Amino acid sequence: MERIEMREKLKERLTPKRFEHSLGVEYTAAAMAMCHGLDIEQAAVAGLLHDCGKNFSAGEKILKCEKYGLPISTYERKNPELLHAKLGAAIAKDKFRVKDREILSAITWHTTGCPNMSDLDKVIYIADFIEPNRKMLPEMDAIRKEAFIDLDTCLLHILSNILEYLKRKGETIDEISEQTYDYYVGNRWN
Repeated sequence: MERIEMREKLKERLTPKRFEHSLGVEYTAAAMAMCHGLDIEQAAVAGLLHDCGKNFSAGEKILKCEKYGLPISTYERKNPELLHAKLGAAIAKDKFRVKDREILSAITWHTTGCPNMSDLDKVIYIADFIEPNRKMLPEMDAIRKEAFIDLDTCLLHILSNILEYLKRKGETIDEISEQTYDYYVGNRWN
């Protein structure tokens, strides 16, 4: 399916605000791919479709994940919003006919990250955080600059901010996000 067709189909599935965000991630991911010598079309498609599993209720997300045979952790059952990433990858494959494993991986990991991410995984994770429609968060200017200089530094900066924020609020942290942070902190000094 061509990306223009994907856009039209996606527009029907998402709220106007979520669709605008998806276009922002598509644009940002393509720009980052260009800067880092990655496949621009791959990044644009992954950015466009990253939230295609978002507009479902918590119960619908669980049911759809079960329908696709996707594993659901105890943490995800308590926080079904996290399921939109892996569900999005399944929908991208099923409804948008995406066969590219790298695109599907980037969609799967765009929320929590994972240890040993590919550069495309990192680009989508970061682009989702920094796209132009996002509200300005502390350190956003620095994070946006890092995105076009060093993917690992930028990724670690975002993970650090998110984990610190969740701890400050007393929120439970997904163990994959913690593992991702620990992996990149450990690799930073090796």
